[in-house]
Amino acid sequence: INKNAEASLDLRHPVPLYLPVRTKKRYFIPPAVGLKGKREENTEAKARAAGIVFRQQYFERPINIACTAGIFDPYIPPEGDARLSTLSKEGLKQRTEQIRQSAGSQLAIRKIKEHDSQFTTKGFAERAQEIFIEAHNALTQFNKEKLHSLVTERCYPEMTRGNRYKTIRWRFVESLEPPRVVHARCPDMVTKGNLYGQVTVRMHSKQTLAIYDRFGRLMMGSEEQPKDVLEYLVIERHLVNPYGLWRLHGKIVPSWAPAKDPVIKTVMIPGPELKPGQEFEALHYEVPKPEAVQWNK
Repeated sequence: INKNAEASLDLRHPVPLYLPVRTKKRYFIPPAVGLKGKREENTEAKARAAGIVFRQQYFERPINIACTAGIFDPYIPPEGDARLSTLSKEGLKQRTEQIRQSAGSQLAIRKIKEHDSQFTTKGFAERAQEIFIEAHNALTQFNKEKLHSLVTERCYPEMTRGNRYKTIRWRFVESLEPPRVVHARCPDMVTKGNLYGQVTVRMHSKQTLAIYDRFGRLMMGSEEQPKDVLEYLVIERHLVNPYGLWRLHGKIVPSWAPAKDPVIKTVMIPGPELKPGQEFEALHYEVPKPEAVQWNK
């Protein structure tokens, strides 16, 4: 009996047999950093082969539907601002262009009145002039909250770009001619029923403008001398939005407009190093003139 018990204890189970099966490598080795001369490999393809799925990247540009990205079918101001004779060749071209644009403006005004029952061309021109004055007063006072309610998201960076360290002095003196609506368009964006109203207002007025740099030196303009300014303002509103407001969207600058005054820049000329207690005027220092340089073509 004891022998049978010892024999039963000596019995061992056979070793299980494992057969190796060839499979894909399921690990991802990141590329080494700082190794030069190695050929760049597609890491995304290697990760996909290792079973790692990368999240798809969407390269989308965000858009703002509160306003359009530009001026749709812009108004073409007549050269000389209707001072040419209608019997001349240029006058006939301007007259036919005005008739073509006025037909499209009448259709756009009808669409605008469907969404804004209080819209009238005469009253809107005066309201557009008030928006223009309030927006420029907010710009001189750097009132960002009020400026956002008076200008669109497209017009805001154009008005505020480069004005961070400058002082602006602007004043509306008087209106030389009553403002009037000269152009209207009703474009849509994204979908067919998403309508926007763009109205162009002609404004002829007297204004003063002076811009000072961060050192308080005059860059351009004058606070005492007013100038006659002829402008074509584009006012826009999101018609579908019941809480939408008419805001300044941009300006149309005609090709025949005169060039702007050059900007007077302030530069620093290096001078001599002064000792403590020494005055610059006492040295009678003369600013050296730059030497003439011959530029070869």
